[in-house]
Amino acid sequence: MPNPARHDRCATVKKATHLFWEKGFHATSMRHLQEHIDMRPGSIYATFGSKEGLFKEALQYYAESGVARLSEYTDAYGSPVDALKHFMRDALQDGETAPSEMCMLVKTISELTEDNGMLLEEAKRLLGVMEGAFAAVLLQAQEQGELDRNRDVRRMARFLQMQLIGLRVYARANSDANIDELINDVFECLSE
Repeated sequence: MPNPARHDRCATVKKATHLFWEKGFHATSMRHLQEHIDMRPGSIYATFGSKEGLFKEALQYYAESGVARLSEYTDAYGSPVDALKHFMRDALQDGETAPSEMCMLVKTISELTEDNGMLLEEAKRLLGVMEGAFAAVLLQAQEQGELDRNRDVRRMARFLQMQLIGLRVYARANSDANIDELINDVFECLSE
């Protein structure tokens, strides 16, 4: 009879995601991981193949969580635009509980070089997944008459993602920023 796994893989990846998001890939040592996820290096390698393998799963978990959260907002609000606004507001005001004010995918793309090319490409791919989720909600907004049907949803999704990335940095640098006003400005641009 095989021994049951000592660690819940999903819970371990979630803990690792939090640590990687806080410290970044390079600043997270195996000792940090060992202490944070309560696994010895041998178990980490046996389970995930390498630190890189665990980091890749952490990136995927982070992106999947973001897409799932966006879906929860679209289910909770009758208006796709309201859902996006609330999603953005909560992402910007989550600095109290998030380990970093910067999106983990953006932080990864900013940190990694071609020395970690596979991880860098995965972060870029996952940023595209999030952009695709934004595009799907923007398409719903067009179908409900909230946004002009003649606008390219992919282009609007890129713009929305770019604004969210920028607003996160702006809010960090300007603690007195009026988040709701800034978000409304973004959607005014999308409505033009």
